[in-house]
Order: sequence, then C-alpha cells, then structure tokens
Amino acid sequence: MIRNVIAVIVMSSILIGCSPTVKVQAPSEPININLNVKIDHEINIKVDKALDNIINKSGLY
Repeated sequence: MIRNVIAVIVMSSILIGCSPTVKVQAPSEPININLNVKIDHEINIKVDKALDNIINKSGLY
C-alpha cells in the first residue's frame, strides 16, 4: 500500500516536472512594416470624331 502511494507521488512529480510552459510576452521592439508600393495608372478615352469636333468647338477639352 505504501509502495503504491510512493509510486504515485514519484510518477506525479515526474509528470509535473515535464509539463511544458508557455510564456506570452510583448516584443521589446516595435514591429516595423516597410512597404514599397508603386501605383501607376493610365486612362484611355476614345471619342467619336463628330463628338471630338463638338468638344473642340465648345472649348470643353
């Protein structure tokens, strides 16, 4: 009986000693994200010759 109790105590202490520990800590330095972004755009407008003449005559270009 005593042997069983001692065996349980020894086994439980071994299991407790092997349990993993997880530590959650904030980083000591701030997180920097560098983005190099280049945005190019091109707009193409196709206009009828008749409509182009009207726009040119009215001065709306």
